Amino acid sequence: MNKPKKRSFAELVKENKLELLRNPEAIEKIEERLEKKHLIKQKSI
Repeated sequence: MNKPKKRSFAELVKENKLELLRNPEAIEKIEERLEKKHLIKQKSI
């Protein structure tokens, strides 16, 4: 049985980026979360 290849952090980031680019729903969800955080920070200033 072969050991699975350990991927570097850069490889994992690249893989996640490609996966997100293929999934517009995930991008929308992330954007909404960022907007909410930004609004909360604006209110506290």
